[in-house]
Order: sequence, then structure tokens, then C-alpha cells
Amino acid sequence: MSATGLTAKWFRRTSAGSLVSRTSETGAARTLVIFDCDGVLVDSEILACEVQARALTGYGLPISGAEVARRFLGLSATDMRALLETDLGRPLAADHEARCGEELFGLFRRELKPVAGIGDVLLEIERAGVPRCVASSSSPERIALALKVTGLSDFFGPHVFSSSMVTCGKPAPDLFLHAARSMGFRPESCVVVEDSVNGIKAARGAGMLAVGFLGGSHCPASHGENLLAAGADCLCRDASEVGLALLERHPEKR
Repeated sequence: MSATGLTAKWFRRTSAGSLVSRTSETGAARTLVIFDCDGVLVDSEILACEVQARALTGYGLPISGAEVARRFLGLSATDMRALLETDLGRPLAADHEARCGEELFGLFRRELKPVAGIGDVLLEIERAGVPRCVASSSSPERIALALKVTGLSDFFGPHVFSSSMVTCGKPAPDLFLHAARSMGFRPESCVVVEDSVNGIKAARGAGMLAVGFLGGSHCPASHGENLLAAGADCLCRDASEVGLALLERHPEKR
């Protein structure tokens, strides 16, 4: 599918109005927006995948950052380790995650940026009173650091959920169901913004509306097709289109 085709699908799927519904009595939002973190809020995927690629190549498993992204995007560290050990035919070093985490955290402190425009969208939905949270496959420590160094922590407060809190990570629906339950929402009242195939599958498995996000610097031109195939209800090319999807406002001409 061409980029033009993806854009046309996006506007058709969102032309009926906002994805956030409101009560007729008070106008209060009655939809929970669940954001993935890496690749949706913070532009971290290329940094993280390159760290993994360097470590795995050193273990005798030559792999590029792009291949790491293609195969493992959205998975928890536990699930990723299991797949990598199958590829290697032996256990990974016991300190693999710790060593990669130390390198990555240093990169986060020096280089990590928010996804372009996402701060403006979060400010807009905050002002609109839209309930929101983060649900990520990353560890609580990594999520906290990513949000802190990019200045996004205050938009979510304590409403941050990690795959370490559930038995099965993405593509299982457990994490999103846990986040919705903790926030006091039924699955059908939730919208998930995700950049990974595994995340889209998890959202759909949870019975939630799934918005495929293409605004991260790691997303190749064909990524929209992959998200649609996984079940995305619509696509957003950038943060501005996330705002368009979540709130009733007119799209700018492109």
C-alpha cells in the first residue's frame, strides 16, 4: 500500500469525529488513552536497538539495529531473551540486560528526545481533561528515566504501567488490561496509541481501539502496512495526527 493509500485510509477512519467520547451530562471524557512509551512518547527505539545489536554481535550473533527492531519491537526483555537464546543455542550472559541498560541509560541522559510534537498533544489532551496513562514493555526504571529526561513525567504522574507488572507481556493483552483496570476503565472505553506490531496485537486482544503510530524515527516507509495487518484501526503519521484522532479538531492541509 502506498503512503497516499495509508493517508486516505487514516482520514476516512477518523472523519466521523473524536476517538474520545464524553458524557452528555457533564462533557467529561469517558475514554482512557493508553500510550506506549518507546517510539510513541520518546524517540528511543533506534538508540535501544543499536545497543542491543552491538551486544548481540559481540556474543556471536551478528545482527543490525534494524533487524532488532523488526523482530523484537514491543516485546518485554524476558520474551526477547527467550527468543535470542533460541537463536544462539545457549543462554545469554546473565548480566546482558544490566549491561545493555547501563549503556542505554547513559545514552538516554545525553541524547534522548521526545517524539516530535508529542508534548503539545499531551498538553492539549491534559487541558481537555482526557484520562491517560503509559503502558510499556520497558522496565519501570527505564520508563521513569525516559519520561524524566524528556520532560513528559508530569503528564502522567503515577499512571505508568510496565510489563513487569503482569505475567505475559505484549502481544498478550495482559498489560493493557491491567492498565485499564487500574485506571478504572473497561477495555471497550480505551484507545491505545502504539508503534509496534506486538503492541497493536495486544490492544486488539484486549478489545481496545488501536491507533498505529508512524511518527518515530525508527519507522520505515512500509511500517504502516505492518500495523494495519496486525489490526490497527487507523494510522497516525505524526503527533499532530494523534491529536486529530483523539480530539475533535480539523486536520491541516498537507
